[in-house]
Amino acid sequence: MKNKKTFGLILFIILFSYFLILMDNSIIFTSSLKISQDLKMNESTLSWVSNAYTITFGGFLLLAGRLGDLLGRKIIFLLGLFIFGFSSLVVGLSTSSEMMIIARAVQGIGSAILAPTSLALLMDTYKGDLRVRAISYYGATAGIGSSFGLILGGWLTSALSWRVGFLLNVPFSLLLIILTLVNVHQSDIKASKIDFLGSFLSVLISVLFVFGITVSNLFIIILSFILIILFILWEKKLTYALIPLELFKNKVRSGSYVARFAFMMAMLTYWFILPQIMQKMYHFSPLQSGLAFLPLTIVNFIAALFLPRLTRALGNSKVMILGQVILLTGMILSLVSQPEWGYFYAMIFQMMIIGLGQGWLLAPLTAAGVEEVSPELSGAASGLTNMMHQLGGPVGLSIVVLFSSNIVDLSAYYHLVMGFITAFLSVGLLVLIFTRPDNNKNKRRKNANKINIK
Repeated sequence: MKNKKTFGLILFIILFSYFLILMDNSIIFTSSLKISQDLKMNESTLSWVSNAYTITFGGFLLLAGRLGDLLGRKIIFLLGLFIFGFSSLVVGLSTSSEMMIIARAVQGIGSAILAPTSLALLMDTYKGDLRVRAISYYGATAGIGSSFGLILGGWLTSALSWRVGFLLNVPFSLLLIILTLVNVHQSDIKASKIDFLGSFLSVLISVLFVFGITVSNLFIIILSFILIILFILWEKKLTYALIPLELFKNKVRSGSYVARFAFMMAMLTYWFILPQIMQKMYHFSPLQSGLAFLPLTIVNFIAALFLPRLTRALGNSKVMILGQVILLTGMILSLVSQPEWGYFYAMIFQMMIIGLGQGWLLAPLTAAGVEEVSPELSGAASGLTNMMHQLGGPVGLSIVVLFSSNIVDLSAYYHLVMGFITAFLSVGLLVLIFTRPDNNKNKRRKNANKINIK
């Protein structure tokens, strides 16, 4: 009984820490207007409240994931919780735009530590069917946390203050630190060298790439691609590489990384545009625009409950493609709908389909990203999975903003953005289809195993 309780507590620690960092980022969308008024920010300065977090989050993910492998998950996880909790306190008490932006950047570092380490902890703790269930809940948390953040942000901003959403992280972080100290065991540490140059290049590349996309600077974007080539050449030489290139030898893993990137290109843009449409066209309050996402959130949660059973019946790859098809269908229906029809006709049914697709896609993508990874590389694979998740959003949103910033008509703006979202998800579907497992190869492997057993 005690082991079951400990097992459940570790899952709670993993899921709740991941939930906090995802929810925290999406709170910004429905509380940004109030933040700008209180701290006297213009539109350009306000964008850096989100960008500062995103840049450091994406920039430090790979390094954080690898440090968990080299120094032990428990120590790194506790460090992440401390940084996240302390920076959340500073964000909630911010009195100027500079203080807010710097604190958000530090908060991004804390989140960058927590995201890959929490997934690596899950891989260490759970095996077999329990791992399938745990990853299903982890993937569902990614969707629910982001969607719930919109609701919570709108409610807290309308009822209390935008500051409360960040200050709540402080007691939650303290609770998780205590639970981690008591229940989580330190992982085995394998003596190894640290790829300092690779670590520096990974942070520099991520920061330059997201920054270049954010400010639409072609020179910085090209520079980041040149550094990517140098990074790959350097990593090839090392036996202790920050990103072991063997992670890409498995086509299912490689496909999942690209599909996850495309997923976030679409979904962050979707979460960004819909509150705007609701508040400007339907005159919703921040609370109302947050609550408007309930159909998506509820269906996502229900879908996640049935996911383990569905995965056992169909297999991870088929469920992943099914989720992508359903999600794409919901976005196509949103594209052909007219926002002038009103929230009830143009969004509710479409949101429910999107929630179903999201609920059946994220967890299988997560499982595919760490498929057949050895324990000593689980941190690196988790870091890469989370990096794709984090960097895809700002890239997609920046591309959409670049092509839609001059459009004044809300209906035309809505359809153009939904067109981009549909295109992003279509690319993701094609990638998943072409990188699905070779069934004949799997059958031959099973037959060979049977022969060996005999």
